[in-house]
This record gives sequence, structure tokens and C-alpha cells, in this order.
Amino acid sequence: MTSERYEPDDDRAGPDDDRAGPDDDRAGPAGPAEADGRSTEGSAGVRVRRGVPDGAEARVAELYWAAFGRKLGAALGPSATGRRFIATHLHPDRAVVALVGDTVVGVAGYRLGARGLTGGGVADVLRTYGLFRGVPRLALLAVLERTPKPDELVMDGIAVDADLRGRGIGGLLLDAMVRVAADHHCRRIRLDVIDVNPRARALYARHGFVPVHTERTPWLRGPMGFGAVTTMSRPVAPPATGQR
Repeated sequence: MTSERYEPDDDRAGPDDDRAGPDDDRAGPAGPAEADGRSTEGSAGVRVRRGVPDGAEARVAELYWAAFGRKLGAALGPSATGRRFIATHLHPDRAVVALVGDTVVGVAGYRLGARGLTGGGVADVLRTYGLFRGVPRLALLAVLERTPKPDELVMDGIAVDADLRGRGIGGLLLDAMVRVAADHHCRRIRLDVIDVNPRARALYARHGFVPVHTERTPWLRGPMGFGAVTTMSRPVAPPATGQR
């Protein structure tokens, strides 16, 4: 399962740009994101690292649910069950996280090949929700599934702690995601943004993403609250020689 279509609600706990506006990048660059398990220090005491730290799965699930719970609720609710499902089936190596001290304050998930940050297959959904409640949930999740091309990284939405928005954390995570894509020899990053979150779209545009296609989804406005999805993409330059 992947959640790349679940962009955050504009008036809830969405990406950093929901309240930051044009000053989203004021925290400055974080510097090169290190290999999995290591981190670099950014501005304002924010560290950016690849991979979900051991023991932080529940925290990441909490941030994801705060950002995307309105849409995820139709497929994975109620809230406590959904957070537990996400935490249990995370793929920790498919994320870039921001930390203040030892606390995860932001996360950006991505999908390469067959795996994204949010996991869990058919059997997991049916085991958690039962047959009769699980089947319609699987149908909703199938609508949202996206598979990257061989030279492409598909990005999930960004979730940032509500108390720390406006400090450029969303921009730091996006910059780190570009380096992840380059290190995996991807030629582009693709993401989806929903019609009710123009500020998320503005953040992505400031970081080089351009719209390539809009799909109308009026049947999802009732259960998930949005009626159109725009695919955005940005090219990725290869990493500089000797850098990672």
C-alpha cells in the first residue's frame, strides 16, 4: 500500500507550507542528507536523516495521520486502528525525516520499485479489519496506488509537526528527497497533489515541480474530500562526483 495521493488538508496538519507561505525556505538548506541511519544538522536545530529511526514508527504514524487522516480514515479508520496499522507496516528505509533532538518532527515518504513508506498488503488489511469491512477498504486503497517507472521516484506527502510549521522543514525534506532520487539514479520525482490543497502545490512548485496531468475524481469527494488530483514532476540531476 502507498499513500502518495494523500496530500494534507489545507487547514489541518499538512506540509510545512500550509501556514508558511513564501517564507517556507527561510530555514535555509540542510546540507547533503547522509546515507541511511546518519544525519546532518540543518538550521534552527533541525536534523535531516534518511530512514525512520528505530522506535519512531508510532511517531511517524501519528504525523501521517494528523496530516492525512481525513482521507485515510475512509480506508484505514478509525484513528487508533489506522495509526497502529501504519506503524506496524512501515518500511523504515523509504523515508526522509526531520528531527529536533531525538524527536521526529517531519517525514516525507517515497516509493522506489515495489516498496513505499506505508506498507501492508491484502492479507494485512483483512486481518486487521475483517473480511466484510476490509474488502471495501482495499478498493479505496487500490484507487490510490501508484507504481514508479524504473527511473522514477514517487513521493508520498510531507507531514510536519503542527507546532513547527513555518520554519522551512517541508523545504528541507524536499531538498533531501532530491538527493535520495539522485543517489538511486532516478531521472525524475513524481507526486500527486489534491485540488483542496493549493498551498502544498505552491510549495512543490517552488521546489521545481511542474504539473503534468490532472485527473478528475468526483467519486472521491464524498469519502475522501477531494475531487481532482494533479500529478507534478521535476527532473533530477545526477549526484556530483564524489558526493552522496
